[in-house]
Amino acid sequence: MATPEAAISEAEIVAAIEAAADEAALEAIRIQELGKKGRISEALKGLGKMTQDERKEAGPRLNGLRDRVQGAILARRETLAEAATEARLAAETLDVSLPVRSSPAARGRIHPISQVIEEIAAIFADMGFSIAEGPDIETDHYNFTALNFPVGHPAREMHDTFFLQPDAAGERKVLRTHTSPVQIRTMETSEPPIRIVIPGKTYRQDSDATHSPMFHQVEGLVVDKGATIANMKWVLEEFCKAFFEVPALNMRFRPSFFPFTEPSLEVDIQCDRSRPGEVRFGEGSDWMEILGCGMVHPNVLRAGGLDPDVYQGFAWGMGIDRIAMLKYGMPDLRAFFEADIRWLERYGFRPLDMPTLFGGLSG
Repeated sequence: MATPEAAISEAEIVAAIEAAADEAALEAIRIQELGKKGRISEALKGLGKMTQDERKEAGPRLNGLRDRVQGAILARRETLAEAATEARLAAETLDVSLPVRSSPAARGRIHPISQVIEEIAAIFADMGFSIAEGPDIETDHYNFTALNFPVGHPAREMHDTFFLQPDAAGERKVLRTHTSPVQIRTMETSEPPIRIVIPGKTYRQDSDATHSPMFHQVEGLVVDKGATIANMKWVLEEFCKAFFEVPALNMRFRPSFFPFTEPSLEVDIQCDRSRPGEVRFGEGSDWMEILGCGMVHPNVLRAGGLDPDVYQGFAWGMGIDRIAMLKYGMPDLRAFFEADIRWLERYGFRPLDMPTLFGGLSG
Protein backbone atom coordinates (compact mmCIF):
# COMPACT_ATOMS: atom_id res chain seq x y z
CA MET A 1 0.00 0.00 0.00
CA ALA A 2 1.42 3.46 -0.93
CA THR A 3 2.02 5.75 2.08
CA PRO A 4 0.56 9.31 2.13
CA GLU A 5 3.97 10.91 2.27
CA ALA A 6 5.26 9.03 -0.79
CA ALA A 7 4.47 11.96 -3.11
CA ILE A 8 6.18 14.48 -0.82
CA SER A 9 9.85 15.30 -1.61
CA GLU A 10 11.64 16.86 1.33
CA ALA A 11 14.49 17.99 -0.91
CA GLU A 12 12.10 19.92 -3.17
CA ILE A 13 10.41 21.58 -0.17
CA VAL A 14 13.73 22.65 1.35
CA ALA A 15 14.94 23.95 -2.03
CA ALA A 16 11.74 25.99 -2.43
CA ILE A 17 12.16 27.39 1.08
CA GLU A 18 15.78 28.44 0.37
CA ALA A 19 14.68 30.04 -2.91
CA ALA A 20 11.93 32.12 -1.25
CA ALA A 21 12.82 35.75 -1.95
CA ASP A 22 10.59 37.38 0.64
CA GLU A 23 8.20 36.79 3.53
CA ALA A 24 5.18 36.42 1.22
CA ALA A 25 6.79 33.62 -0.82
CA LEU A 26 7.84 31.84 2.36
CA GLU A 27 4.35 32.08 3.83
CA ALA A 28 2.92 30.56 0.63
CA ILE A 29 5.18 27.53 1.02
CA ARG A 30 4.22 27.16 4.69
CA ILE A 31 0.53 27.14 3.84
CA GLN A 32 1.10 24.73 0.95
CA GLU A 33 2.96 22.23 3.14
CA LEU A 34 1.89 22.84 6.76
CA GLY A 35 -1.47 24.61 6.50
CA LYS A 36 -4.74 22.91 7.43
CA LYS A 37 -4.96 21.53 3.91
CA GLY A 38 -1.25 21.36 3.29
CA ARG A 39 0.42 18.26 1.92
CA ILE A 40 2.22 17.31 5.13
CA SER A 41 -0.85 18.07 7.25
CA GLU A 42 -3.01 15.88 4.97
CA ALA A 43 -0.42 13.07 5.23
CA LEU A 44 -0.52 13.30 9.02
CA LYS A 45 -4.31 13.08 8.94
CA GLY A 46 -3.96 9.82 6.95
CA LEU A 47 -2.18 8.10 9.82
CA GLY A 48 -5.56 7.22 11.32
CA LYS A 49 -6.43 5.03 8.37
CA MET A 50 -3.23 3.01 8.66
CA THR A 51 -2.69 -0.19 10.53
CA GLN A 52 -0.83 -0.07 13.80
CA ASP A 53 2.36 -1.35 12.20
CA GLU A 54 2.12 1.21 9.36
CA ARG A 55 1.57 4.06 11.86
CA LYS A 56 4.64 3.02 13.83
CA GLU A 57 6.71 3.29 10.67
CA ALA A 58 5.11 6.32 8.93
CA GLY A 59 4.38 8.42 12.03
CA PRO A 60 7.96 9.22 13.02
CA ARG A 61 8.88 9.95 9.39
CA LEU A 62 5.96 12.39 8.88
CA ASN A 63 6.47 14.10 12.24
CA GLY A 64 10.19 14.37 11.51
CA LEU A 65 9.43 15.82 8.06
CA ARG A 66 7.03 18.36 9.55
CA ASP A 67 9.58 19.42 12.19
CA ARG A 68 12.38 19.78 9.64
CA VAL A 69 10.20 21.81 7.27
CA GLN A 70 9.11 24.07 10.14
CA GLY A 71 12.75 24.50 11.14
CA ALA A 72 13.76 25.35 7.57
CA ILE A 73 10.93 27.90 7.32
CA LEU A 74 11.92 29.54 10.63
CA ALA A 75 15.58 29.69 9.62
CA ARG A 76 14.73 31.24 6.24
CA ARG A 77 12.39 33.73 7.93
CA GLU A 78 15.21 34.88 10.22
CA THR A 79 17.57 35.22 7.25
CA LEU A 80 15.04 37.31 5.32
CA ALA A 81 14.36 39.45 8.40
CA GLU A 82 18.08 40.13 8.88
CA ALA A 83 18.49 41.03 5.21
CA ALA A 84 15.50 43.38 5.39
CA THR A 85 16.91 45.04 8.51
CA GLU A 86 20.30 45.55 6.87
CA ALA A 87 18.70 47.00 3.77
CA ARG A 88 16.60 49.39 5.85
CA LEU A 89 19.61 50.47 7.91
CA ALA A 90 21.59 51.09 4.74
CA ALA A 91 18.75 53.17 3.28
CA GLU A 92 18.07 55.11 6.48
CA THR A 93 21.64 55.58 7.72
CA LEU A 94 22.28 58.98 9.28
CA ASP A 95 25.93 59.87 9.77
CA VAL A 96 26.05 61.93 12.97
CA SER A 97 29.85 62.22 12.98
CA LEU A 98 31.52 65.55 12.19
CA PRO A 99 32.96 65.98 8.70
CA VAL A 100 36.72 66.21 8.30
CA ARG A 101 37.86 69.77 8.84
CA SER A 102 39.40 71.47 5.86
CA SER A 103 42.93 72.78 6.17
CA PRO A 104 43.58 76.40 7.20
CA ALA A 105 44.87 77.12 3.68
CA ALA A 106 41.59 75.92 2.17
CA ARG A 107 39.39 77.51 4.82
CA GLY A 108 41.08 80.89 5.23
CA ARG A 109 40.47 83.96 3.10
CA ILE A 110 42.51 87.07 2.38
CA HIS A 111 40.51 90.29 2.86
CA PRO A 112 39.95 92.14 -0.44
CA ILE A 113 41.72 95.24 0.93
CA SER A 114 44.84 93.21 1.72
CA GLN A 115 44.64 91.61 -1.72
CA VAL A 116 44.30 94.93 -3.54
CA ILE A 117 47.23 96.40 -1.58
CA GLU A 118 49.32 93.43 -2.73
CA GLU A 119 48.15 94.00 -6.32
CA ILE A 120 49.12 97.67 -6.13
CA ALA A 121 52.50 96.79 -4.66
CA ALA A 122 53.14 94.23 -7.41
CA ILE A 123 52.34 96.74 -10.16
CA PHE A 124 54.45 99.60 -8.82
CA ALA A 125 57.32 97.32 -7.79
CA ASP A 126 57.56 96.34 -11.46
CA MET A 127 58.00 100.05 -12.26
CA GLY A 128 60.79 100.46 -9.71
CA PHE A 129 58.80 101.92 -6.81
CA SER A 130 59.28 101.01 -3.15
CA ILE A 131 56.70 100.92 -0.35
CA ALA A 132 56.73 103.64 2.32
CA GLU A 133 54.75 103.79 5.57
CA GLY A 134 54.14 106.27 8.37
CA PRO A 135 52.21 106.73 11.64
CA ASP A 136 48.41 106.90 11.77
CA ILE A 137 48.56 109.66 14.43
CA GLU A 138 50.13 112.77 12.97
CA THR A 139 51.04 116.29 13.98
CA ASP A 140 49.39 119.33 12.46
CA HIS A 141 52.69 120.10 10.75
CA TYR A 142 52.95 116.84 8.78
CA ASN A 143 49.21 116.45 8.11
CA PHE A 144 48.49 120.05 7.08
CA THR A 145 51.15 122.76 7.29
CA ALA A 146 53.97 120.96 5.44
CA LEU A 147 51.48 120.02 2.72
CA ASN A 148 50.63 123.67 2.05
CA PHE A 149 47.27 123.71 3.84
CA PRO A 150 46.86 127.32 4.95
CA VAL A 151 45.50 128.15 8.37
CA GLY A 152 41.70 128.22 8.15
CA HIS A 153 41.50 125.67 5.33
CA PRO A 154 38.21 123.70 5.56
CA ALA A 155 40.05 120.37 5.84
CA ARG A 156 41.33 121.48 9.24
CA GLU A 157 37.84 121.88 10.64
CA MET A 158 36.15 119.50 13.08
CA HIS A 159 33.60 118.27 10.53
CA ASP A 160 36.39 116.64 8.53
CA THR A 161 39.20 115.72 10.92
CA PHE A 162 39.48 113.62 14.07
CA PHE A 163 41.40 115.72 16.62
CA LEU A 164 42.97 114.20 19.73
CA GLN A 165 43.07 115.84 23.14
CA PRO A 166 45.89 118.42 23.57
CA ASP A 167 49.15 117.01 24.89
CA ALA A 168 51.30 118.55 27.68
CA ALA A 169 52.58 121.17 25.25
CA GLY A 170 49.05 122.05 24.16
CA GLU A 171 49.44 120.52 20.70
CA ARG A 172 46.46 118.63 19.30
CA LYS A 173 47.49 115.72 17.14
CA VAL A 174 45.14 114.24 14.54
CA LEU A 175 44.27 110.92 12.97
CA ARG A 176 45.82 111.46 9.56
CA THR A 177 43.29 112.47 6.93
CA HIS A 178 45.48 111.18 4.07
CA THR A 179 48.75 109.30 3.61
CA SER A 180 50.45 112.43 2.24
CA PRO A 181 52.40 113.10 5.49
CA VAL A 182 54.58 110.13 4.52
CA GLN A 183 55.68 112.11 1.46
CA ILE A 184 57.16 114.81 3.72
CA ARG A 185 58.78 112.26 6.04
CA THR A 186 60.34 110.49 3.05
CA MET A 187 61.71 113.68 1.52
CA GLU A 188 63.24 114.62 4.89
CA THR A 189 65.12 111.33 5.17
CA SER A 190 65.85 110.30 1.57
CA GLU A 191 67.89 111.80 -1.23
CA PRO A 192 66.26 112.04 -4.68
CA PRO A 193 65.50 110.32 -6.92
CA ILE A 194 62.48 109.22 -4.89
CA ARG A 195 59.92 106.72 -6.18
CA ILE A 196 57.50 105.52 -3.50
CA VAL A 197 53.92 104.35 -3.09
CA ILE A 198 52.20 104.75 0.29
CA PRO A 199 49.25 102.46 1.10
CA GLY A 200 47.63 102.86 4.49
CA LYS A 201 44.68 103.74 6.70
CA THR A 202 43.24 107.24 6.81
CA TYR A 203 40.47 108.82 8.88
CA ARG A 204 37.73 111.37 8.19
CA GLN A 205 34.34 112.08 9.72
CA ASP A 206 32.14 110.59 7.04
CA SER A 207 30.03 107.44 6.85
CA ASP A 208 27.61 106.03 4.23
CA ALA A 209 27.50 103.31 1.56
CA THR A 210 30.57 104.73 -0.20
CA HIS A 211 32.38 106.46 2.71
CA SER A 212 33.79 105.22 6.01
CA PRO A 213 35.33 107.05 9.00
CA MET A 214 38.35 104.80 8.52
CA PHE A 215 39.33 103.94 4.96
CA HIS A 216 42.41 103.11 2.91
CA GLN A 217 44.35 105.26 0.50
CA VAL A 218 47.36 104.76 -1.69
CA GLU A 219 49.49 107.69 -2.77
CA GLY A 220 52.52 107.84 -4.97
CA LEU A 221 55.43 110.26 -5.09
CA VAL A 222 58.19 110.76 -7.63
CA VAL A 223 60.87 113.42 -7.05
CA ASP A 224 63.75 113.89 -9.46
CA LYS A 225 65.44 116.62 -11.44
CA GLY A 226 63.57 115.76 -14.62
CA ALA A 227 60.14 114.54 -13.47
CA THR A 228 57.35 115.80 -15.73
CA ILE A 229 53.61 115.57 -16.20
CA ALA A 230 54.26 113.29 -19.18
CA ASN A 231 56.04 110.84 -16.86
CA MET A 232 53.11 110.99 -14.45
CA LYS A 233 50.54 110.32 -17.17
CA TRP A 234 52.49 107.26 -18.35
CA VAL A 235 52.78 105.86 -14.81
CA LEU A 236 49.07 106.30 -14.11
CA GLU A 237 47.99 104.84 -17.44
CA GLU A 238 50.21 101.78 -16.98
CA PHE A 239 48.90 101.30 -13.45
CA CYS A 240 45.23 101.48 -14.46
CA LYS A 241 45.73 99.05 -17.34
CA ALA A 242 47.51 96.56 -15.11
CA PHE A 243 45.15 96.92 -12.15
CA PHE A 244 41.91 96.61 -14.12
CA GLU A 245 43.54 93.99 -16.35
CA VAL A 246 42.67 95.56 -19.69
CA PRO A 247 44.99 95.88 -22.71
CA ALA A 248 44.24 99.56 -23.26
CA LEU A 249 42.08 102.38 -21.95
CA ASN A 250 41.61 106.09 -22.48
CA MET A 251 42.21 108.57 -19.68
CA ARG A 252 41.02 112.14 -19.31
CA PHE A 253 42.93 114.69 -17.20
CA ARG A 254 40.87 117.62 -15.90
CA PRO A 255 42.16 120.72 -14.10
CA SER A 256 41.46 120.73 -10.37
CA PHE A 257 42.85 122.11 -7.10
CA PHE A 258 44.79 120.46 -4.28
CA PRO A 259 46.88 122.52 -1.86
CA PHE A 260 49.92 120.26 -2.21
CA THR A 261 50.15 120.12 -6.05
CA GLU A 262 50.38 122.74 -8.77
CA PRO A 263 49.09 122.21 -11.39
CA SER A 264 46.49 119.78 -9.99
CA LEU A 265 44.49 117.32 -12.05
CA GLU A 266 41.66 114.85 -11.62
CA VAL A 267 41.75 111.71 -13.75
CA ASP A 268 38.79 110.01 -15.42
CA ILE A 269 39.07 106.62 -17.09
CA GLN A 270 37.03 105.23 -19.94
CA CYS A 271 34.26 102.83 -18.92
CA ASP A 272 30.99 101.24 -19.96
CA ARG A 273 28.10 101.38 -17.47
CA SER A 274 25.34 100.25 -19.83
CA ARG A 275 24.87 96.92 -17.98
CA PRO A 276 23.00 97.31 -14.68
CA GLY A 277 25.29 96.87 -11.68
CA GLU A 278 28.40 96.37 -13.82
CA VAL A 279 31.26 98.64 -14.85
CA ARG A 280 33.64 97.63 -17.62
CA PHE A 281 36.87 99.59 -18.03
CA GLY A 282 38.71 100.18 -21.28
CA GLU A 283 35.53 100.20 -23.37
CA GLY A 284 32.36 102.21 -23.84
CA SER A 285 31.79 105.95 -24.05
CA ASP A 286 31.34 106.84 -20.38
CA TRP A 287 33.88 108.30 -17.93
CA MET A 288 34.54 107.69 -14.23
CA GLU A 289 36.71 109.78 -11.90
CA ILE A 290 39.36 107.53 -10.38
CA LEU A 291 42.11 109.62 -8.73
CA GLY A 292 43.69 113.00 -8.16
CA CYS A 293 47.23 113.98 -9.09
CA GLY A 294 49.54 116.83 -9.96
CA MET A 295 53.05 118.26 -9.83
CA VAL A 296 54.35 118.63 -6.27
CA HIS A 297 53.92 122.21 -5.04
CA PRO A 298 57.22 124.07 -4.48
CA ASN A 299 56.18 124.81 -0.88
CA VAL A 300 55.82 121.05 -0.24
CA LEU A 301 59.30 120.39 -1.66
CA ARG A 302 60.70 123.10 0.62
CA ALA A 303 58.90 121.59 3.63
CA GLY A 304 60.58 118.28 2.79
CA GLY A 305 64.00 119.92 2.71
CA LEU A 306 64.41 119.95 -1.07
CA ASP A 307 65.17 122.88 -3.35
CA PRO A 308 62.32 123.37 -5.87
CA ASP A 309 64.78 125.10 -8.21
CA VAL A 310 66.70 121.81 -8.49
CA TYR A 311 64.03 119.15 -8.01
CA GLN A 312 60.49 118.71 -9.13
CA GLY A 313 58.09 115.85 -8.68
CA PHE A 314 54.60 114.52 -9.15
CA ALA A 315 52.18 112.79 -6.81
CA TRP A 316 48.82 111.09 -6.96
CA GLY A 317 46.33 109.49 -4.62
CA MET A 318 43.27 107.24 -4.76
CA GLY A 319 41.00 105.28 -2.43
CA ILE A 320 41.97 101.60 -2.16
CA ASP A 321 38.49 100.65 -0.94
CA ARG A 322 36.89 102.39 -3.91
CA ILE A 323 39.03 100.79 -6.59
CA ALA A 324 38.49 97.41 -4.90
CA MET A 325 34.72 97.97 -5.10
CA LEU A 326 34.98 98.94 -8.78
CA LYS A 327 37.15 95.99 -9.75
CA TYR A 328 35.40 93.25 -7.79
CA GLY A 329 31.79 94.48 -7.83
CA MET A 330 31.24 95.15 -4.12
CA PRO A 331 28.22 97.42 -3.66
CA ASP A 332 28.65 98.73 -0.08
CA LEU A 333 31.84 99.99 1.53
CA ARG A 334 30.52 99.35 5.06
CA ALA A 335 30.64 95.58 4.51
CA PHE A 336 34.44 95.81 4.33
CA PHE A 337 34.56 96.46 8.08
CA GLU A 338 31.64 94.41 9.46
CA ALA A 339 33.59 91.14 9.92
CA ASP A 340 30.84 89.05 8.33
CA ILE A 341 32.39 85.66 7.51
CA ARG A 342 29.79 85.07 4.77
CA TRP A 343 30.87 88.25 2.98
CA LEU A 344 34.52 87.29 3.32
CA GLU A 345 33.86 83.80 1.96
CA ARG A 346 32.25 85.36 -1.11
CA TYR A 347 34.69 88.19 -1.82
CA GLY A 348 37.85 86.96 -0.09
CA PHE A 349 40.86 85.43 -1.82
CA ARG A 350 42.63 82.14 -1.18
CA PRO A 351 45.75 82.63 0.94
CA LEU A 352 48.23 81.24 -1.58
CA ASP A 353 46.90 83.18 -4.59
CA MET A 354 49.56 85.87 -4.53
CA PRO A 355 49.10 88.55 -7.22
CA THR A 356 51.75 88.70 -9.90
CA LEU A 357 51.87 90.54 -13.19
CA PHE A 358 52.81 87.45 -15.17
CA GLY A 359 50.37 85.10 -13.40
CA GLY A 360 47.40 87.47 -13.21
CA LEU A 361 46.67 89.90 -10.39
CA SER A 362 43.29 88.48 -9.40
CA GLY A 363 43.98 84.79 -10.11
